[in-house]
Amino acid sequence: MSQPVVPPRRKPIVLTDGDTRTLLFGDGAIQSEMLLSRPHALTLAYTRAMMCFLLFVPRPRSILMVGLGGGSLAKFCHHHLPEADVTVVELDPEVIAVRDQFAVPPDGPRFRVVQGDAVDVIATHAAQFDVLVVDGYDVNGMPPALGSAAFYASCLRALRPGGVLVANLHANDRDFPGVLRRLRAAFDGRVCGFRGMSYGNRVKFAVKAPAPRSPLPSWMPGRAVLMRRLVAATRGLSAPLNRLLARAVVAWAGRRR
Repeated sequence: MSQPVVPPRRKPIVLTDGDTRTLLFGDGAIQSEMLLSRPHALTLAYTRAMMCFLLFVPRPRSILMVGLGGGSLAKFCHHHLPEADVTVVELDPEVIAVRDQFAVPPDGPRFRVVQGDAVDVIATHAAQFDVLVVDGYDVNGMPPALGSAAFYASCLRALRPGGVLVANLHANDRDFPGVLRRLRAAFDGRVCGFRGMSYGNRVKFAVKAPAPRSPLPSWMPGRAVLMRRLVAATRGLSAPLNRLLARAVVAWAGRRR
């Protein structure tokens, strides 16, 4: 099988300032951030928001991530969700080449980084993953293929019943309304998410029916329980989740290990 073609782009830049290490692309936008003293911590607000997939699938067995970046979400899931098998698909070998600088764990029995085109990889799977994490960006933004109707249809097929797709979208993307419309169409309206994240991030959750029926952790606030019930019973969700809930989910996950 031939290697995927990587479009021309500027090399990723790694900067260290005191206890903070950041990954940037050519436009200067921060793609990932790590504390050297706490490499598994989620320092960017949108990454904490994305971990709210645990509200829908509290104990995932299989997670596929699109986009490695500095590996913040990959490291967190590998460290705090020991029952989960984690696969990360990254198109750019130069991003993979800096993984050690961000303490991304080596490949092993339940963790691996694969160089490839996520569109092609996901299309080859059916009912295999509990969670799909889509956070694939380059210097030009999100590749159009990651917001296409065909891609979201493949994601739906790749998820197990009750599985969840979490996508980091950006409100400044000219095609943001179209991407959101295609996501809702593919998942029959079972979509909810965060608004007002930093720098225009819009974190969306799309659930494959039937919604999960697994027991809810006792700590979950009433709003989280309500969100689970709404996703199970209705379409066209509009109620936004909030940052406090995201911090609570991350704190709970950090205590599970």
